[in-house]
Amino acid sequence: MAQVINGYLRRIPVWAVWLGAAIPLALLVWDTLTGGLGVEPVRDIEHRLGRTALYFLIATLAVTPLMRITRISLLRFRRALGLISFTYAALHVASWISMEMGFLWGQMLTDVIKRPYLIFGMSAFVMLFALAVTSNDSSIRRLGAAGWRRLHRLVYPAVLLASIHWIWALKLWETKPLLVLGMILVLLALRVLIRRPLGRRPAKVQTN
Repeated sequence: MAQVINGYLRRIPVWAVWLGAAIPLALLVWDTLTGGLGVEPVRDIEHRLGRTALYFLIATLAVTPLMRITRISLLRFRRALGLISFTYAALHVASWISMEMGFLWGQMLTDVIKRPYLIFGMSAFVMLFALAVTSNDSSIRRLGAAGWRRLHRLVYPAVLLASIHWIWALKLWETKPLLVLGMILVLLALRVLIRRPLGRRPAKVQTN
């Protein structure tokens, strides 16, 4: 079954993932133009962009556990998923700087001190920026495979910081963000507990 699914997945071009990922942004633009946002439209825009970034980051994180458990491979889409997550995160930050802060940098600093959860969000964004600018073959060659993998482990603290940023920003223990945090913890645990595809025996150590 996994081979059949992987066969279908190989026929899907990577650009189709980008096209599908544009749907949440298109819906947001539509709601903005038609008055479909909530009573606080600026906050609604910021939150929807931030949530979408986190969802795509979780999808990126889920690629490896999915492959190890089901043998279904989405590896060829992982780079695109990560870059899409960063794109939405950049739009989230840009909307906060432009629409809420009005490019008033002093006000931004005051806001960060006043609302410490912004530090969590900013830290996650800086990590995602580092991952985005090195998500190319040239960076892999320059850093070396091992160094590149170490750098891209930043995705783990980044996804946790982004999730905590969301929960803290709401100031309420809402069910949805807590479930999302639980999903993230499960995915991280699976990466530790299942280190190779299920059913594959570890390579034997050659002895003389």
